[in-house]
Amino acid sequence: MSEEVSLTLEMADESMKKALGHLEAELVKIRAGKANPQMLDGITVDYYGSPTALNQVANVSVADARTLTIQPWERNMLQPIERSIINSNIGLNPQNDGNLIRLFLPPLTEERRHELVKRSQAEGENCRIAIRNIRRDAIESIKKAQKDGLSEDIAKDAEAEIQEITNRNIALVEKHLAAKEKDIMTV
Repeated sequence: MSEEVSLTLEMADESMKKALGHLEAELVKIRAGKANPQMLDGITVDYYGSPTALNQVANVSVADARTLTIQPWERNMLQPIERSIINSNIGLNPQNDGNLIRLFLPPLTEERRHELVKRSQAEGENCRIAIRNIRRDAIESIKKAQKDGLSEDIAKDAEAEIQEITNRNIALVEKHLAAKEKDIMTV
């Protein structure tokens, strides 16, 4: 295969892996009834006028299966952290005792579990769409190279390889979604 074709295949595979990485990061944020410090990764706190990630101003840890504790490094950060958690709409109410903040995760109802499964399925569909768009762009690149003199056999082989990479990544998406659904629906 020509260097241009192998570069196209490499870039497509790398882009699909990035899409999968994004899916994994989004699925971690969807809570499955168990406390996980990564649930708070998207929250920023106003730290002396600049938005700063929560884990940069406090220690986030798991106290037990349903409780997260947030220990700010500076005591005057309790209020801004509490405000940020409330404004983030993650569905948790912070309990401030003057030293640290506790987040109690309520047990999930059956209805809420189904909502979370739908949300994770939507994230999975977004990832599948991204992967298919990457496939389309790679195939267009191969067709353009074919017009510029690439042989038809090499182009067909490259398109088959792109489809194989796509199928492999879509299967990984399905595997992640099945694991997350099982995690959410387990009581």
